[in-house]
Amino acid sequence: MKIHLVAALCLGGCRLCAFAETPAVDLQWGVKIPVRDGVKLSATVFQPHKMDGPLPVIFTLTPYIGDSYEDRAMYFARHGYVYALVDVRGRGNSEGVFEPFANEGRDGHDVVEWLARQPWSNGKVAMWGGSYAGFDQWSTLKEFPPHLVTIVPAAAAYAGADFPFFKNVFTSYIIQWLTFTSGVTPNQNLFGDSSFWTDKFYQRYVSNAPFSDLPKIVGNTSTVFSKWLDHPQPDAYWDAMNPSPAQLAKIDVPILTITGHYDGDQTGALTYYQEHMKYGSQEGKAKHYLIIGPWDHAGTRTPKKEVGGLVFGDASMLDLGQIHKQWYDWTMKNGPKPEFLKARVAYYVMAADQWKYADDLASIAKATRTLYLQSAGEAGDMFHSGSLVEKTPSGAGEDRFTYNPLDTRPGELELQSNPNYLTDGTGTMNLYGNGVVYHSEPFEKATEVTGMLRFTAWIAMDVPDTDLQVSVDEILPNGSSVHLTSDALRARYRDSLRQPKLVVPGEINRYDFRGFQYFSRQIAKGSRLRLVLQCPNSIQVEKNYNSGGDVARETAKDARIAHIRVLHDPEHPSHLHLPVVE
Repeated sequence: MKIHLVAALCLGGCRLCAFAETPAVDLQWGVKIPVRDGVKLSATVFQPHKMDGPLPVIFTLTPYIGDSYEDRAMYFARHGYVYALVDVRGRGNSEGVFEPFANEGRDGHDVVEWLARQPWSNGKVAMWGGSYAGFDQWSTLKEFPPHLVTIVPAAAAYAGADFPFFKNVFTSYIIQWLTFTSGVTPNQNLFGDSSFWTDKFYQRYVSNAPFSDLPKIVGNTSTVFSKWLDHPQPDAYWDAMNPSPAQLAKIDVPILTITGHYDGDQTGALTYYQEHMKYGSQEGKAKHYLIIGPWDHAGTRTPKKEVGGLVFGDASMLDLGQIHKQWYDWTMKNGPKPEFLKARVAYYVMAADQWKYADDLASIAKATRTLYLQSAGEAGDMFHSGSLVEKTPSGAGEDRFTYNPLDTRPGELELQSNPNYLTDGTGTMNLYGNGVVYHSEPFEKATEVTGMLRFTAWIAMDVPDTDLQVSVDEILPNGSSVHLTSDALRARYRDSLRQPKLVVPGEINRYDFRGFQYFSRQIAKGSRLRLVLQCPNSIQVEKNYNSGGDVARETAKDARIAHIRVLHDPEHPSHLHLPVVE
């Protein structure tokens, strides 16, 4: 009687009807996948309830416990795929010991081949995931498992490029992440307790304890933190985790790379892409597609219209789940190519709310605008700033600033601790003498700037080493500012990130900043650009005490005050290059 009543009242609009219309999914929990050294990885396998035969398989290899991606697995299982969520060794219910980045390539290879042999698999295997799970895809691909048909890495971390350091500068965040992935449990609540981590990072900062003491201060000395500090620059340890030029040359499977303008792992994602474009075969490169949206790290999987105060238009809201499905249908089921992928590169232009296309990143901006530093010897804050001008320097010019590593005043808020990309212009920017500021003239017309900026500065200092940071913002006509991009450089690595060379105090050296985040934005008519050059002094990064020693193990006793001169004269024309689309 009750069943008939529900049927009579439902009329197609209740949850029961919606449930009945949703394709059913079958589950295999606790599946054990053996890898070559005898360790068994734990997987949860999701299958369409109705299967007319074996299907292609997608899997995610993750240290974040497979359950965190249950929604993705259900989505693809309801759309005609078998999906496996696999915990990396040492996490979740997988056996073994987790060492970040070290084993995923070999384990991923073995998972691919095991999945290909199962009765519900047709032998075609793909991968899905972002961040660490994006790294896992590249790491697995470089091992060339025969049944891996395609990868779709989003926001992929690149070991030794953007994680655990950027430009060889370690971040405090790495101990937070290592604690997140310590042991076998998720540790999600502790990871997300920002007040705890801010307090511990601040304790280290104000006490001038060495960066290497951070695990002890946090209370977790069980990780590879110290091992990482023993490899403070790209070397064989990091190289082994990433595809080599020879491996990149052999890659010929379709690849869809996804990143965002404000993605914290954009450097990693684009390093893979650029290295493949450099070393890959013509056939392999022709199968590599790239999407760059106006997203932060999480948005590369689930886009949102608002990022750090910036609000984007409707065009920014791609249905990435649908694009993924279309991609897998194309590469594993002989379906049509995703309609969105009109060319190999798709990029979103901020402020124009428009997607544009190109064959490769290098071909987008065909013009360059060069802006030279200029001042009357005073460029210490936003009210007494220097200029960015198109005319080359004609006379002597320099600006000076001082970095005292024992000065704990905050100075300019850094995006790592204050992720607001839009500010209303009501605050002040006090560098406390640590930095110089330059403004351009107002843009005469709306101008698209797309690509990676380049900044060259001629600098002299009286210490053997320090860290430098440069950021570029758009200052809108109403006084509000939009952060565009930034870069950093440790002085000892000014010529090579692999071969340190300390500074000869007083010597003038050229510093080329070539690691800016990619962005695309239509700079408004009447807007100015602001460039800030300073020494980072933050709880978020290891502190350089300027002694020239082992930065991670320096303390207050090593501190030296850096007096820095930024030159802009005919022989030393410090300048900013803008990639302009006309």
